Amino acid sequence: MTQPPQPPNEPPKGGFGAPQDPPPGGPGAPQEPQSGGFGAPQDPPPGGFGAPQDPGYGYPQTPPPAGAPQSPPPPQTPPPSGPPSTPPPGAPGAGQPPATPAPGYGYPQGPGQPTPAPGQYGYPGQQPQYGSYQQPQMQPPPGGPGGTGGGKKLNTQMTIIIAAVVAVALIIGGGVWFANSKGDDDKKDESKSSAGTEGKGDNTKGGGGGGGKEKAPANIKSKVAYQIPMPEVKEKNGSVVVSGSWATDKVYAKSGISEVVGYDVKTGKKSWDVPLKGPVCWASDQVTEDGITALVFQGGKPTKADPHMGCTEVAALDLNEGKLLWTKQAKTGDEKVRMDEVTISGGTVAAGGTSGGAAWDAKTGKSLWQPEVSADQCKDVGYQGGEALAVVRQCGDYQNPTNQVQVIDPKSGKVKSSYKMSPGIQYPHIVSSKPLVVAADVNETAGDGSSISDFFSIDDKTGKLITKISADAEKYGAECEATEVSGCKMLAVGNGKIYLPTEEHDAGTGEYGQTNEIVSFDLKTGKLTTDRADAGDKYTITPLRMDGQNIIAYKTGPYDKGGQVVSVDGSTFKQTTLMENPADRSLNRIEKSFQPSYAEILYTEGRLFMSGNYARKPTGSDVTPLAIVFSTQ
Repeated sequence: MTQPPQPPNEPPKGGFGAPQDPPPGGPGAPQEPQSGGFGAPQDPPPGGFGAPQDPGYGYPQTPPPAGAPQSPPPPQTPPPSGPPSTPPPGAPGAGQPPATPAPGYGYPQGPGQPTPAPGQYGYPGQQPQYGSYQQPQMQPPPGGPGGTGGGKKLNTQMTIIIAAVVAVALIIGGGVWFANSKGDDDKKDESKSSAGTEGKGDNTKGGGGGGGKEKAPANIKSKVAYQIPMPEVKEKNGSVVVSGSWATDKVYAKSGISEVVGYDVKTGKKSWDVPLKGPVCWASDQVTEDGITALVFQGGKPTKADPHMGCTEVAALDLNEGKLLWTKQAKTGDEKVRMDEVTISGGTVAAGGTSGGAAWDAKTGKSLWQPEVSADQCKDVGYQGGEALAVVRQCGDYQNPTNQVQVIDPKSGKVKSSYKMSPGIQYPHIVSSKPLVVAADVNETAGDGSSISDFFSIDDKTGKLITKISADAEKYGAECEATEVSGCKMLAVGNGKIYLPTEEHDAGTGEYGQTNEIVSFDLKTGKLTTDRADAGDKYTITPLRMDGQNIIAYKTGPYDKGGQVVSVDGSTFKQTTLMENPADRSLNRIEKSFQPSYAEILYTEGRLFMSGNYARKPTGSDVTPLAIVFSTQ
């Protein structure tokens, strides 16, 4: 973890902190040979996997270069295609039989430890305040997504032996706990999202709603519909934040350099261009039924004299018409409030940050409410929208804060319920507003940069804790923005459960590839259920969003195959393939540069939209686009 930052009363100098340079070994790249294991193919490619998630916007400890991240953004150019899957003669471990694999993550566990009550967590060392810059610490899984090919598969006898061992282990471990929990059908969400854990036209956050709307096409083989070229970057540091992408029935919109551009969703032809006063700071992933979303951006373009103009502008954008409906600022006295993030719920745009929050009507921009900083220094630091509106309200100074997670009325700002987090929980992230689910790194126990060690299921009506779910960061792969309230990814909430990907591990088939699964925890009991969706040999699977009761997930393919989009049935966990991308090497390189941990990935109605969070100057022969769109239509 990083050292405490400067107090938040100083404006940031320079741009947003960017992820560190990724280590070598791109997505799907072969692992380096290890002692006693199969030899890795020769000349493993360097490259771009493992770039950590975008850090929270806020106040850097040391001013970086003008308008820039402190280090280059995650590269969006993957490594060259990998070598043959079999180990070369004479390679370390060649010809040796594989070790008997252990059962993969996601198998039901035995009875766990009692759930600690709130207040039992110890107080950790000083941490940075919400919105402060924090260098990500995420490390890539070995071998990259999908791992590498090679080795022999287990024979029938070995398979039977392993199956028997697993069965005995489960019996000894205390039996299998069977989940029989299904979410209630909640009312239709006013705010639909094209990203994150919510999906267009479905009741994602609350689960329910029957089967999904996404159906498998007659031909699941996709083709590239279009690519959006990288915009020209003039900044000296060579990188600009361009967070934000949305897909409606008419338009695919993507943030550019101090602008948002809309493209015909089918052809990719530019439909409109909306200029902004300055670079984008945060983009909501919610979109209302009539195509409105929200942005936070700087109050002017960076200059040498003032390299960061402050994230003070909040605006509503009509995606279908391609125009800003309004632009507003919140003030404390004569000072404009700096906002770190923005969301939408119930027709209300709510923005928050280290200086507090405010809300406006999504259509008209009318000011609805602005919580004042109380005598005990309590302030709204961030909101999560969707079907309901929830807020993290932070109290005390930045050296010793306490946090409350509240459900509030979108129109009035009136508090409906409140849950006080224990002192050891300094950075709550609201994963879902309804049902109310909060993620946190309790006492800095996550240790992997994901910002998640536990999930809290909270009754949104009473504010009482229903259950705490311990999600070992070494086993589960969801992530949240380091110091932000919203922005969690690689998970989904629905059917009374939270769906998580496991971390990558050995495929367990005698090959030296990597794989993982999607599993779930019950939000009433906190128990791991029997749900399990396997990615398959040398594939890795990540939840994107809910689709009714189904889970839409993206599969990263091995080095010689394209990715896939699947729908996982929420009742049976049977997978239906919705899309399979080309195995063409050049396209494969581009696709693997957009990984779920740090890229924006949307899927709707037979189209997969993949884009980056940074625009950058090309290097060498790099021709990576800003976005690529695959389609089965």
